[in-house]
Amino acid sequence: MKATKRTKLQAAGWAVGDAANFLDLSPAEAAYVELKLSLSQALRRWRSTRKLTQTGLAKRLGSSQSRVAKMEAGDPTVSADLLLRSLLALGATSKDIASSLTPQRRKAGAT
Repeated sequence: MKATKRTKLQAAGWAVGDAANFLDLSPAEAAYVELKLSLSQALRRWRSTRKLTQTGLAKRLGSSQSRVAKMEAGDPTVSADLLLRSLLALGATSKDIASSLTPQRRKAGAT
């Protein structure tokens, strides 16, 4: 969030923080949530790059389209193990997966 926006919200009486503060997550819990979200985003990128539909990926995994949708949406019922196995099934290497977990710099001005 831009500093000016944060200042305006705080001046208006709003509490400003992140999801970890709101949910009272420990640093380890927050890191785990971020890790799963990174894996979910990587799965969507890998599937799209391979020009697979969610249904096509589901068939490859022996799962359902709705489960793949949950995986890509970061649903909390999806395990990190399933996300990793799915990425590997798409041909991702451990190096590919590791690079998807590296925090990317946000563009200037992004909120």
